[in-house]
Amino acid sequence: MGTPGEGLGRCSHALIRGVPESLAAGEGAGAGLPALDLAKAQREHGVLGGKLRQRLGLQLLELPPEESLPLGPLLGDTAVIQGDTALITRPWSPARRPEVDGVRKALQDLGLRIVEIGDENATLDGTDVLFTGREFFVGLSKWTNHRGAEIVADTFRAMAVLTDHPYASLTLPDDAAADCLFLRPGLPGVPPFLLHRGGGDLPNSQEALQKLSDVTLVPVSCSELEKAGAGLSSLCLVLSTRPHS
Repeated sequence: MGTPGEGLGRCSHALIRGVPESLAAGEGAGAGLPALDLAKAQREHGVLGGKLRQRLGLQLLELPPEESLPLGPLLGDTAVIQGDTALITRPWSPARRPEVDGVRKALQDLGLRIVEIGDENATLDGTDVLFTGREFFVGLSKWTNHRGAEIVADTFRAMAVLTDHPYASLTLPDDAAADCLFLRPGLPGVPPFLLHRGGGDLPNSQEALQKLSDVTLVPVSCSELEKAGAGLSSLCLVLSTRPHS
């Protein structure tokens, strides 16, 4: 989660990758995932891309689906981006590590500074990283280890083990509802957007989300893609690039 487009004269992009048939067949990196309804998963993915482009005004770049990368649509796992720097992650599963190649090239083409993880002992999943606009928080999990978290700190140097910055909390009935995308349009007087799971997916959380009066709520669905472990933050990468001169 990031806050792209904060500066005037900066152009915001979203990067997504199409849904391959191999994901629908349950070939998720040998994880034994259930088979998906391919047409429904592709519709959800298309609606997400449409809202990123039309509702949020982002320039959408879509990588083609790759049958050899069934979990390729979860490209939010493959990079941590802030400003003009992209840290390419090192997935825990060796089967997923080729996913970073296409993402790296796309980010290089957009002019970002690329940072690689050279430590073979590190694992890092991009969706375990939260940037609040002030600080980074990294969750240690099956997919991200302590060395991976240290590399996030070394790369961005805007992270502390403990924070004294005050944060307001919002409790949601559904754990999956907390996986949102907070986006600043970068225009004066325009409130930020919160892309969130809609009532068709998580009806119990909608009343709590409506309490966020200082953001524009944009609901989307990913109930079919969720069967492959996808959340909103894993289905796209949002970034800001300086216009080419």
